[in-house]
Amino acid sequence: MEYFINCNTSPLTPYTTPLDKQRAEHFYRRIGLSASVATIESAVGQTAESLVNSIINEAIAKPASAAPVWADWTRADYPEDSETRSPIVNAQYEEWRLTYTTAILSNNLRDRLSFFWSNHFVTELRKYDAPTYLYHYTNCLQRNSIGNFRTFTSEIGIDNAMLYYLDGVYNNGNNPNENYGRELYELFTLGEGNNYTEDDIIETARALTGYVDRPDIGWSPVNFDPTKFDDTPKTIFGQTANFDYDGVIDNLFTQRPNEISYFICKKLYEFFVHPDSTDDAGNAEAIILGMATTFRANDFEIAPVLSQLFKSQHFFDDEAIGVIIKSPFDLYLNLLNETGFAYTDSIIANMYSTSKLLGQEVFNQPGVEGWYRNRQWINNNFMIGRWLSCEMFLELFYTANTEQFFDLANSLVPNAATVNNPDDITNALLEKFFPKGIADDQLQNALDVFRDASLEQYYAPDGDGSWTIYNYADSAKQQLYFLLLHIIRQPEFQLK
Repeated sequence: MEYFINCNTSPLTPYTTPLDKQRAEHFYRRIGLSASVATIESAVGQTAESLVNSIINEAIAKPASAAPVWADWTRADYPEDSETRSPIVNAQYEEWRLTYTTAILSNNLRDRLSFFWSNHFVTELRKYDAPTYLYHYTNCLQRNSIGNFRTFTSEIGIDNAMLYYLDGVYNNGNNPNENYGRELYELFTLGEGNNYTEDDIIETARALTGYVDRPDIGWSPVNFDPTKFDDTPKTIFGQTANFDYDGVIDNLFTQRPNEISYFICKKLYEFFVHPDSTDDAGNAEAIILGMATTFRANDFEIAPVLSQLFKSQHFFDDEAIGVIIKSPFDLYLNLLNETGFAYTDSIIANMYSTSKLLGQEVFNQPGVEGWYRNRQWINNNFMIGRWLSCEMFLELFYTANTEQFFDLANSLVPNAATVNNPDDITNALLEKFFPKGIADDQLQNALDVFRDASLEQYYAPDGDGSWTIYNYADSAKQQLYFLLLHIIRQPEFQLK
């Protein structure tokens, strides 16, 4: 697959041209997990200003996923016997994975962001292994996903899942553990080696001590124990005080605002616009600096930064379209949203499990650095798996209801009942699933897939023109299925 160099030179200046279909599709592929035909049609002709305002307001107002009945269970709520307890715990994990995966599929920007932050403030379920911690961690991601980053950073650091994952629960005043202090700077706020020292980490670890009271390990919230806190002076970023947890966060955002804003805006840029922000051909650096200025000016509120980015000429530039490789979750959930095919909980669970096989297991990243990204999703083994798994899901949809393939074509082609050239149907599907269409040398292959050799005499413009998808519905459904099987194997399908 071609490697896309970031040649985007457009500015952060607002994009004022009413959105065409390609840019409406682009918008929804980036801020959510794509969208239905009807949603795209409603976006066409809107301005970026009105559409972005609507989406951001929706994300801000959306409540977090409803708490499960077991959200605050303790050990007393489970059977004593571990063999009896384990199936219950596993069922709770599966229940919450399904709940959250459905939220990612349905909630546009809010859970596109919560998913992004889950790969920034990383924890691994396999390490802390507690359903209640999983729920509260997810709740923290959702509540803060488009809120204030300073508040977010403060909350996540003493979340139970994070305290266990990065050993905060072992950070005693007389024996500090440096894991969280190191990752707070290196991965969560400043970037590796960016204007902090080893002494800053050591002193920060001392300031973060005390969150070690674990009344029922794995089954109850961690509490602060003042007797295990180091209450002596510490020097961090050249400032000396008796820093505690809140003091560390305040000092960090006071002393390192430029570093924080640049680091976070660079990650947001690479997630939403282009995975490569350092190419000399474009002006990504200037865009990130502009976003960082907005971030600081708004006291680290996330919404104004995203609003500026999503409304910009840079975001809607041709060079920004179709240059990010879909992760497994993108691949499968986009397919659901773009086709509108009916799905069940078992389909969602199957998609979650298949994503795990391709390296993207929700709540279980391979390490604190997070999942693979972009081109790493399409090595030889993953590429074959992506093809075969998409074929499997299409077969499930076709077996369940062939009519929905007919409905998809009908929704994409105005007045489909009167269209008598099959190439018009094919072109509509290619336009829907490929951000920038298909390579010229591959177009004819796609056109040929949808054509039924036994019906050539009825196709316009060379035949008598009596063919429509309505007149030959059974054949059309099968050929649509074959066409989608062809589409999911094309390089362009891997892009968003």
